[in-house]
Formats: sequence, C-alpha cells, structure tokens
Amino acid sequence: MTKPIVKCNVANCTFWGEGNKCQADSILVEIDAHANRDYSMEAGEEPYGNAEHEDSANGIKETCCHTFRPKE
Repeated sequence: MTKPIVKCNVANCTFWGEGNKCQADSILVEIDAHANRDYSMEAGEEPYGNAEHEDSANGIKETCCHTFRPKE
C-alpha cells in the first residue's frame, strides 16, 4: 500500500518536503474550533490516538492541520 500524497505549502514545517509534499507518517486535520487542543504525540503512543472524535466543517476555511511542527 502506498502512502497518499499530501501537498503542503508551509515550508517552515519539519515535515515539508521537496515539491511541497508532506513527509509525516500520519496527519491530523481538525476543525478550527479545536485549533488550540494539544495533540502531542508521546513516545510509543499511537499517533494522535487521543484525537478520535468526529466533527463537521462547513468549508475549507474551518479546518486546520495539527501535524505542523516548526523547523528548528
């Protein structure tokens, strides 16, 4: 099974790759209402395991990527 191609224009993210391709192993997209929630990944923990819930967005502008990690 191949990994889906996820395009990202945020070049200062740790996971940003050549051709604007996200290199993260897993990606969490949330609604803006949850933008300030902390979905930190702990060592040995299922990625984003505590983020299992369902919400609805009315459009693109109501979503955000929680996978972003700034480059050091």
